[in-house]
Amino acid sequence: MIVSMKRYATKAEIETVCERIREFGYKIHAIEGEERVVIGAVGVGDVTNCLESLEALPCVEKAVRISAPYKFVSKEFRSTRTVIRINNGTGLEIGGDEFTVMAGPCSVESEKQLMESAIAVSRAGAKVLRGGAFKPRTSPYDFQGLEEEGLKLLKKAREATGLAIITEVMSDRDVSLIAEYSDIMQVGARNMQNFALLKTLGKCQRPVLLKRGMSSTIKELLMSAEYIVAHGNPNVILCERGIRTFETATRNTCDIAAVPVLNELTQLPVILDPSHATGKRSLVPALSRAGVAIGADGIIVEVHPCPEKAVSDGAQSLHLEEFDRMMNDLRGYIALWKQSRMAEAAMV
Repeated sequence: MIVSMKRYATKAEIETVCERIREFGYKIHAIEGEERVVIGAVGVGDVTNCLESLEALPCVEKAVRISAPYKFVSKEFRSTRTVIRINNGTGLEIGGDEFTVMAGPCSVESEKQLMESAIAVSRAGAKVLRGGAFKPRTSPYDFQGLEEEGLKLLKKAREATGLAIITEVMSDRDVSLIAEYSDIMQVGARNMQNFALLKTLGKCQRPVLLKRGMSSTIKELLMSAEYIVAHGNPNVILCERGIRTFETATRNTCDIAAVPVLNELTQLPVILDPSHATGKRSLVPALSRAGVAIGADGIIVEVHPCPEKAVSDGAQSLHLEEFDRMMNDLRGYIALWKQSRMAEAAMV
């Protein structure tokens, strides 16, 4: 169950509620906001009597039973969309009434490569620059990233273009360092169930983009998001990037149905990664159109000045001019997307 305290409830009142919940046999997970505390109760107990007992307390605003195993990220807890504000001074929001495009190279390779990419994607309409400074690679002999030097180059690109920065964090030990440079912390598919990392990101307060693991179910993705939210960070963006199946025509199999399924189950923003979902640049524009049409909140696309010379994921990276054409083609789709989002908001 979820218990929402009244605004500015005192510590004594919060502890009274927590103690009452424990008396019914539940464990406590609390999220403290600036004005309000929300308490999650997990376990097996007398739900009906517990809810009645809590709602009788004057400091409790609402107590709700949540049947899903993921509590805080469930629509049973919150039916309205989570809008994530990116604190980079531009007013950028993800999950609201603007479709967000994130774009850039898979790996930060050099200042020239990154700046050329940043300027091009910004001119084309992207709002977030992606670029890997720490790279998890299948082979230990492949390029592993420029690490902190790559982060410094990303910061320089942000200063030059005004784009927000998203980059991958691979270890809980690196969270503080990457948070100094990045506006959004990306958790890659291989780390979706790195629970030590998820817990640390829960305390970080930077928005987190959580990619679905290549062999993970939607429920497992949501449980991983729950780790982050339950540890104090409600600013989670979910990303469908394709899953591993028997099909070999594409790098992964894009589970396009995951987008509307997630929109039914959770209030968190959902974006699509057409680059990793296909592994082929020729398929990225079509899948990007599908992402807009099916109700994603945005896309994250790999773009490179010279994909043929990219140190990683060149085959799925768009040329700069291809990205520009794709963004022009998407404008009509995004206009319809905005109409749909406005109509949805009017019904709430």
